[in-house]
Amino acid sequence: MLAIQVRHPGGPEVLECVQLPEPAIAPGLLRVRARAIGVGKPDVLIRQGIYRWMPPLPAVPGNELAGEVAEVGPGVTGWRVGDRALVSSRELAQRGGCYAQEICVPAQAAFRLPPEVPWDDAVSLPNYQLAGALLHASGGRVPGSFVVHGGAGGVAIALAQMAAVDGIRAIATASTPEKAAYARRHGGAEGIDRSREDVAARVRALTGGRGVDVVFDHVGGPGFTANLDLLAPLGTLVSYNALAGLPTDNLLEALRRHGSKSPAIRCYTIHTLDGDPPLRRALLQRAIDLLAQRRIHPPPATCLPLSQARRAHEMLDAAVVLGKIVLRPEA
Repeated sequence: MLAIQVRHPGGPEVLECVQLPEPAIAPGLLRVRARAIGVGKPDVLIRQGIYRWMPPLPAVPGNELAGEVAEVGPGVTGWRVGDRALVSSRELAQRGGCYAQEICVPAQAAFRLPPEVPWDDAVSLPNYQLAGALLHASGGRVPGSFVVHGGAGGVAIALAQMAAVDGIRAIATASTPEKAAYARRHGGAEGIDRSREDVAARVRALTGGRGVDVVFDHVGGPGFTANLDLLAPLGTLVSYNALAGLPTDNLLEALRRHGSKSPAIRCYTIHTLDGDPPLRRALLQRAIDLLAQRRIHPPPATCLPLSQARRAHEMLDAAVVLGKIVLRPEA
């Protein structure tokens, strides 16, 4: 079968199209034939060899796969050939493995997909799982309002849509007018264009001077502590990534400067739920149910053949695509 493999870390050029043996079925396993494969930032970290939950090299990247059950292993009940399934590597023993035409996974790790869920939309569902975790399982009270940066990104769109379902006010910032408009159109959030607007002043205006309960930040870097200006009293700044590197400020000093609001900073990863698989699965199952009910709507995907995974990573690295990139296996 065709698969994409990384033998040594590097840029998109290290992604190799290879032929691997068809995965062998065994007791307790399902063999799932891919119809759509998600491309995301964790795949880039695997390619670069710096993912904290790195699989051993040579590795097949990919953390989301939707497809049909091609074979059912001995001892498996409740699954039949032809059933629609979603595979998330968050449920597997190690991350990655989905950039392939087929994958074998434990039956209890797969999620059943209703017929109302399109293949391309299904591989965006882990973003909604993370969004649900940030809103409801990140250690604080459920916010009444929040700011999320990178508003045109997959997690930000998912946060805004999940917030709409749960009656939570979402404000999304973006770096360009196009991205701010995209965030409003697909997420339904109130959009702030950072290239034209003062974010803190705009947040104060939108919240009557109070600020928001939570800021979700995946950027980090030198501007991280400026997020404290956006918070309401007892608000929380949640860092769920640090794409621009670690903050350069003294964080305790920054918190003390905002002492009248008693703010908090939390670092969060969905890997926190590795110790609570039932909650992790419930969050993804809720996202599946909401998508089947058309209460959430992933933006249209950009689709490429699996053999063009290198091109997909070039596009991801260049940040030239809005919406999910999806790989489709060739016949």
